[in-house]
Amino acid sequence: MAAIPANPGEGSGSLGRVETESKERALGSRAPRFVRSSRALHLSWQVVIFLAGLAVVVAGALMLVLPGPGWFVIFAGLAIWATEFVWAQVVLRWTRRKVSEAARRALDPKVRRRNMLLTGTGVAVAAVLVGVYLYRYGLAMPWEVSY
Repeated sequence: MAAIPANPGEGSGSLGRVETESKERALGSRAPRFVRSSRALHLSWQVVIFLAGLAVVVAGALMLVLPGPGWFVIFAGLAIWATEFVWAQVVLRWTRRKVSEAARRALDPKVRRRNMLLTGTGVAVAAVLVGVYLYRYGLAMPWEVSY
């Protein structure tokens, strides 16, 4: 009769998976079992996942300076990498935790009041600057200004 391990992840032969908190998924490869069964197939799977994630991350980096949702695409590339690589899973979990903390802080009434006050001050400063510009130069379009 086989012994039942005390911890659910212990002795399960999960190919390098590390048990974490119960609400988070275990770290490690998400490749199908038949892919993980062959070392050569698993290595080629990892190369394909890495190249696909790299292409998406590079496209996202380009979108930081070109039109497009750059950060969203970069995190999508990181999610692709996280299907296979533990380091990407750790980075993605850290990022999710930080975004959740920032969202929770942003919903704090004191922080919201401060943000609204700063936004109102910024709008007032911008309105004053526009008013000074209009007072000094009028409503002439830049291409109609004579030197």
